Order: sequence, then C-alpha cells, then structure tokens
Amino acid sequence: MKAVRIHEYGGPEVLKYEDIPVPVPKATEVLVQVKACALNHLDLWIRQGMPKVKILPHILGSDVSGVVSAVGELCWRVKPGQRVLLAPGLSCRQCEYCLSGRDNQCRQYTLFGNGVSGGNCEYMVAPEYAVIPIPDSLSFEEAAAAPLVFLTAWHMLFARAGLEAGDDVLVLAASSGVGMAAIQVAKMFQCRVIATAGGEAKMAKAKALGADYVIDHYTQDISAEVKKITEKRGVDVVFEHVGAATWAKSAESLAAGGRLVTCGITTGYDVKLDLRPLFTKHQAYFGSFMGTLGELHRVLKFVFRGKLKPVVDRVYPLSEIAAAHQRLENKEQFGKVVVVP
Repeated sequence: MKAVRIHEYGGPEVLKYEDIPVPVPKATEVLVQVKACALNHLDLWIRQGMPKVKILPHILGSDVSGVVSAVGELCWRVKPGQRVLLAPGLSCRQCEYCLSGRDNQCRQYTLFGNGVSGGNCEYMVAPEYAVIPIPDSLSFEEAAAAPLVFLTAWHMLFARAGLEAGDDVLVLAASSGVGMAAIQVAKMFQCRVIATAGGEAKMAKAKALGADYVIDHYTQDISAEVKKITEKRGVDVVFEHVGAATWAKSAESLAAGGRLVTCGITTGYDVKLDLRPLFTKHQAYFGSFMGTLGELHRVLKFVFRGKLKPVVDRVYPLSEIAAAHQRLENKEQFGKVVVVP
C-alpha cells in the first residue's frame, strides 16, 4: 500500500510517499481502508521533532475516516463494508481512569499518529472500540474533519469550563479546527459568541459560522473590543488555545466569575498570570486535553444529525501532503485541511 512516513524530523520535505506492507489486524482489531485523514497542529509538531516522540519511521494522522476492510476474530460490533471514523484517542481500557470514564487521563493515553501509526496511508488497523460507524449523509472528508476538534471543544466547554446556556463566550482563532467547533457548540446552546480571526475573509467566515461578533486579532485590541461588546462586563468563558500571543488579552476579557479554558500553545507556552483578579473576581483557569470516548459519542450525535457541521478547508491527494502541511503551517486555512489516498 501507499503511505507517507517520516524517517527524520524537519520541514515538509521529510514527508516521504512510499510503499509499505498492508498491516494485519489482531483478534480485537479492525482493518480500515482509509478514505480521508485530516491534519492537526500535532502533525506539524511531531514532524518537526517533539522531545518525547521518537518513533521512526512514523506515519502521522490522528483524524481518520474510511471503510471497514476486515475484522479480527474477536470483533463483533463492526462489520466489513461499514463506513466509519476512528476515535483519535487510545487508552488501556483497564485502569482506574479508564474504568471511571476518564480515559483521556489514562497513563497509556495516546493518539493515532502520535504514539502509534496514524492515517496518512491507504490501510490502517485500529482497536474495535475506536471504530465508530457514520451515516451515509456524512462525506468521508467531513467525517475525518470532525472527531478531534469537536471532542476537544465539547470537553473544554462542558467538562472543564461548565458552559451554561446563555453564556458569553470568547473563542480565539475561529479559523482553526477547534475554533470553528467551539463557535458551533456554543451557539447550539444559545450562547453569545465573540470570535477572533485574522483578516476580513476569515472574519466573514466566522460570522457565517454563527459568531455574533468578530474581532480582528491582528489589528484590534481583543480585550478592549470584548469590553465594548459586553458593556465592560467581560465574558463568562474564554476558549483559549493560541497561547502566548493572546494569553494576556484573554485573561483581561474575563468577567467576574469567568472561566478560562485552554488546550493549546500554538504561539508558545511561557505566559504570565496575575493572581489578583483570580481571587478578587472569583475567576477560574482550566487546562484541557482531548476528551473521553463517551464525550466523543455524545458530540458525534449532533454531527450525525447535521446540527454541528465539520468545516473542510481544502482537500489534497495524499501524494501532495507536503503542500497540505505548508498550508497549515502558513495559517492559510479556515477549518480542516484533509488528505485523501
């Protein structure tokens, strides 16, 4: 089969399109013919060389959709021929965290394309528990664009930030996958959404996605605009995943009793924290990473019903994956960049 692997760390040029053997599923595994795989910033970081990820050669790709090709002898829930997507997160399914429904805190937790081979290939194996059937109404490209970002947004907003209907929510970087997911989830629960984006084109797309107000984070002062919109009150929830570039303005945008939740550091991790408003204004800060398998099944109900819509930015052939990486690296996308074998 064809696959894209990295044999060394570096720029897009290290992505090698080559022939490798088709994997054979174990008794509890499913062989999936990959139809689409969405990119994430994680792909860029691993390709560049993350300190704790030293698996070479390696296949990237956490967000996968396809068709079940074969199943192991102990599989019973999915059948060959079914259209499916894969839950991006994998855990041991046996430890205290997994058994209490907190599998994303499992010490063995990893993602396809991170600790194990991912979906930048024509065929891949996955444990049966990670295989989720999809409706015919959802294209493979849309299905690949959904799991990681909608799971992350759902877990951040509900499990961590305690989102309530009617909250004012500030979503940073609406053009990202998690940004577009957060806007839709918050709007579905009747929240007022203020989003940030860079440039008129992306701002218009954020507005079309449901944002009530959009701030240009390149030319406008985020917290000052938030205070204008909310009549100096601030927002109940800040959905942060940018990191150092927006952290100070995100913190300044919080209302009394507000909650800031963060899942990313795309512009850096070294930030300052003023403790005074944290206790005088009863504010709270939450970290968040992925979400549980149960939460993924819950949020996908709304995707499958058409209430939440994956946003596909551009689709590339797998053989042109270097260009797809470059588009994501240059921040040219709005929504998910997808490759297809």
